[in-house]
Amino acid sequence: MIILIFFLAHWFLSLFFQTFFLHRYASHKMFTTNKFFERTFYIMTYLFQGSSYLNPRAYAIMHREHHAYSDTEKDPHSPHFFKDVFQMMWYTAMSYKLHVKRLKEPEDRFKGNYPEWRFLDYVGSSMVSRIAFGLLYVAFYIQFATAWWMFLLLPIHFLMGPLHGAIVNWCGHKYGYANFDNNDKSKNTTPFDFLMLGELFQNNHHKRPNSANFGAKWFEIDPVYPIMKLMHWARIIKLRKAYA
Repeated sequence: MIILIFFLAHWFLSLFFQTFFLHRYASHKMFTTNKFFERTFYIMTYLFQGSSYLNPRAYAIMHREHHAYSDTEKDPHSPHFFKDVFQMMWYTAMSYKLHVKRLKEPEDRFKGNYPEWRFLDYVGSSMVSRIAFGLLYVAFYIQFATAWWMFLLLPIHFLMGPLHGAIVNWCGHKYGYANFDNNDKSKNTTPFDFLMLGELFQNNHHKRPNSANFGAKWFEIDPVYPIMKLMHWARIIKLRKAYA
């Protein structure tokens, strides 16, 4: 039971800060916040993503490229140009690495208006940090695992961030239904998306990329949006007026 709780906690906390901080804030600026809370969210993203920490600047640039070139040859992670999800993940990882190391100059329209903390980005992206988190996961499993098969969950912990991205980009552009014609292949994979915290409402999101609510129909519930509304009410963040 302890292992299951740990796994689910890591899954949803990592995913929450990926969608809340990296996607909705860094990439789209769906809300504003002060420097104290920005740095707090930055640290929490690092802690909960752990060994699979994703650099907010690199994430934002790639995501903006994805929207601009959705499901075309210039899309950094469209599933329609790869024979399987593993090839897509590898190509995405290589593109991401170029942005992390600043070896690829992005178009001017994709630059700026994202949070940067170079020290934490350096630490979070270092092999020392990634290995340290990996060892902590292993130590936890050694202490609390009650069956051998539980150790099969460890690779998911190691690659949590990229796995979340792969699920969203592969499934969200291949399977499901569409509310809108976005001139791409974006889909809403399921009518209720709790597993991926609303990220699989890709068709809705590509239609309204700056809306903090990924749901469009009454039955499409985005679990993160009510949390953002509460944070807005508490004045921790300020949602864009159009969506507040």
